[in-house]
Amino acid sequence: MRTRTLLSLATAVTALSLSAAVPATAASTAAGAVLTTGGTGGTPVAVGTTLNASLASGTAATFHSSATGSTGVSCTGSQFTATVTGNPTAPGTATESVTSHTFDSSTCTANVTGVLGVNGISLGNLPYSATVTSSGAVRVTPPSGSTIRATVTLRTLLGNVNCVYQASGLSGTASNANNGITFTDQQFTKVSGSSLCFANGYFTATYAPVTAGGAPVFVN
Repeated sequence: MRTRTLLSLATAVTALSLSAAVPATAASTAAGAVLTTGGTGGTPVAVGTTLNASLASGTAATFHSSATGSTGVSCTGSQFTATVTGNPTAPGTATESVTSHTFDSSTCTANVTGVLGVNGISLGNLPYSATVTSSGAVRVTPPSGSTIRATVTLRTLLGNVNCVYQASGLSGTASNANNGITFTDQQFTKVSGSSLCFANGYFTATYAPVTAGGAPVFVN
């Protein structure tokens, strides 16, 4: 009887140990943050961390007159800087403040009739708010009551022309394949400018990799 009692006790202890271990493992996995470095499920990116990204190698940021066309402006130099404002447990939604988004005018060209070149592209009403979900959905929005405002300055035979466009927000997709964010045919509407400025601008670009302190950022 004593032998059976000891065996029963040992079995019960083992069962309790295993049942306790399973929730601990699950809790450990669930405790991962939405944004990490070092791989998926890696080190959480701390709130206040600065994120940086330039265009993916060999790609360009384009601003075309239609979603399916190729007429417009193309730049091979562009980058953004953002600050992480929230990085909750995954699955969830991380938040960022986009403090800078620039285009290198020396890398920009235009194939618009009557346009000799691009003097600059600037974005107004910064900083923007950005969200990144565990599923990879990215949304960029301007401050309340404003718009994402893009000014494209074109060089023509008659002088410089400012084409001003606006959008209520931008939607993109984050991918761990290249640690990047892609925006595809995001529509801007012209609010001012000459007839050389097309009525709508469709923005496409891939920024990769997004880094924190030089380390690629993963979405979980």
